[in-house]
Amino acid sequence: MKILVKIGVGLLLGAGVSAACAEESRWISDDLSTWVRSGPTDSYRIVGTVNAGDPVTLLESQNDYSRIRTEDGETVWIPNGDLQSERSVQARMPALRTRVEELTGRLENIDEEWNQRVADMRQTLESNRQRVSTLQDNNEALNQQLGEAQSQLREYQAQLDTEREDLLMRYFLYGGGVAGAGLLLGLIVPHLPRRRKKRDRWF
Repeated sequence: MKILVKIGVGLLLGAGVSAACAEESRWISDDLSTWVRSGPTDSYRIVGTVNAGDPVTLLESQNDYSRIRTEDGETVWIPNGDLQSERSVQARMPALRTRVEELTGRLENIDEEWNQRVADMRQTLESNRQRVSTLQDNNEALNQQLGEAQSQLREYQAQLDTEREDLLMRYFLYGGGVAGAGLLLGLIVPHLPRRRKKRDRWF
């Protein structure tokens, strides 16, 4: 009878035990420190604690409990809800700090680089403004010189027109004088006395 009871208890326990699974890495949940037991139910005695974030090795699961091996090599049972498949925040903290420091350094460099770029842009803008101002001054000077040149050209054109009119007037007067002198000579010459020819006295 005792043997049958033992066999029955063994069958009941065996029905609740899952096949042993391949060893997997797990971590204790970050938000707690939990008790661990000697067996897969709450009725087993507490044999110790594990700290939040500790890495453990999952050996097998049975109902709501999992059998794990701690870093110290102890094999204990822990509720499934107290395990997580991702690395704990504590385990990731050094890498996260390094990443934060790297990003902070990049942000500082970006800020310094951006300030330098803005300063360069302002300097370039100021240089362009000075260049535009110089070009505007040169343009005004050239426009003034152009106006003076145009005014001088108009004066020269007026002088040329006056000299042309004077020259035409002189040509007209000279031509009129020549024509008048010719006409006068034409009127006077026929009335001039003619010289008589001397006769030859050879016979």
